Amino acid sequence: MMSKPNKRVWLIGGQTCALCDDASLLLDEALVELQPEVAVTVEYVDVQSSTSLYHLYGARIPVLLEQDKNLALYWPFTTENIKEFLRS
Repeated sequence: MMSKPNKRVWLIGGQTCALCDDASLLLDEALVELQPEVAVTVEYVDVQSSTSLYHLYGARIPVLLEQDKNLALYWPFTTENIKEFLRS
């Protein structure tokens, strides 16, 4: 059985962002439902950690960003949206 390639995903958010907390919970749900179908490594990134991130995503957090394809999923999203995004 071939192993699936590991997807690298950032959840870009902020420290006082209630929507980001909601997005994190939805992401956790999606990851549980996708195992072992899709292997994902998630990194939580503060939008204020770099000027470029802040300029690109500051007004749009929470954002899921797939590192290898540079694809973004913008809020609002559901668990189903996340699963589709991670399967692509």
